[in-house]
Amino acid sequence: MVKKANIRRVFPGANTYKGFYSFYDYILPQDEASRIFILKGGPGTGKSTFIKRIASDIINLGLDIECHHCSSDNDSLDGVVIPSLKVAVVDGTAPHIVDPKAPGAVDEIVNLGECWDETKLMSSRDEILKYNNRIAKLFNIAYSHLKEAKIAYDEWESYMEAGIDKIRYNEILGAMLKSIFEDVSANYESPPKVRHLFASAITPGGIKNYIDTLIDSRMKSYSIEGEPGTGVKKMIQRIAQSAYEKGLFTEQFHCPFDPDSVDMVIIPEINIAVLNMSKPFHYNVSKINGLRFEDRVNLNICIQKKEIEDYEV
Repeated sequence: MVKKANIRRVFPGANTYKGFYSFYDYILPQDEASRIFILKGGPGTGKSTFIKRIASDIINLGLDIECHHCSSDNDSLDGVVIPSLKVAVVDGTAPHIVDPKAPGAVDEIVNLGECWDETKLMSSRDEILKYNNRIAKLFNIAYSHLKEAKIAYDEWESYMEAGIDKIRYNEILGAMLKSIFEDVSANYESPPKVRHLFASAITPGGIKNYIDTLIDSRMKSYSIEGEPGTGVKKMIQRIAQSAYEKGLFTEQFHCPFDPDSVDMVIIPEINIAVLNMSKPFHYNVSKINGLRFEDRVNLNICIQKKEIEDYEV
């Protein structure tokens, strides 16, 4: 009997206030890969369908896989990794262009453009160009709105930061670091590795995530939440940095709105997950059977109301 495959689902790129942001280099690093197949060809050449077929066949073989979803269409796949084989298949076309870094040795190009019928496409040339221009314009409008939202978010954050009780904040941080790392020995045998991805994305269907494929009830999980400026993401980043300093491998999942900040860190070697549960990008953990948080921290308790009352509406 074929064992049931474990399927992880992530986003290698996201539509952020900076525009499209890519972590495609972390799908499967070159030094860890036996083979990376890079698909080329324009929209509609069947790249996602091709990847889905491969994923389906691998799952039927009982092999674990990691599916990398498209942030512009979360029902589509931009890549799949088969960890046990050290093999990846990725979409290498815009906006996430991937080209061979070690052609022949690691990378191989698969050109699906060879399958298109140029005669049929030429007959629709004007319509294709029209839609391409329209799509580009709408993406630019969407990114402009996200930039505007970031300005408002930064202002909100600055008000709250001015009113934080830093002593209380540091006490909470210290307690959490102790809870996570007190019994963890440092490992300096090899340089620690960090993998950057997105666990959620701003998609045409709204904010989507596949958190239930990344953590489970067997993990020791921590929840941190609070308003912008209370230091939620800084605390998660500090935990990730502490893991790095101890020589531990971390998976850092970035905010789909602001890719410079981290919303979740997973430390596989000690089976730890730390999640940002603040709105609007909070993770829906209701689908994770039996999940219990080791600790739930609300950093709003660090807000000194008198310090921010001048900014309240």
